[in-house]
Amino acid sequence: MKQCNPKVVLSLKKARSHIDKIITMVENGEYCIDVLQQLNAVIGYLRSAKNEKLSEHLNTCFAKGMSSKSVKIKNKLIEEVIQVTKVAT
Repeated sequence: MKQCNPKVVLSLKKARSHIDKIITMVENGEYCIDVLQQLNAVIGYLRSAKNEKLSEHLNTCFAKGMSSKSVKIKNKLIEEVIQVTKVAT
């Protein structure tokens, strides 16, 4: 198993903490703009985690797979990256 990336974990923990606060804000009927600002912070943390994880994947799993002689493996890896980046935008 691969070692955990502390940058990814930190971003996810920050997002989780903010989400808990946002739920409370919504339940308490706090000002919409304040809630939206907190949602933007969560989106930023998740984007940061996603980018870090994608970079990690490209530099490890993807790079290793692309050195394979199997065209099938290479095409599968390329399709995975295309799919995950499509969903993420």
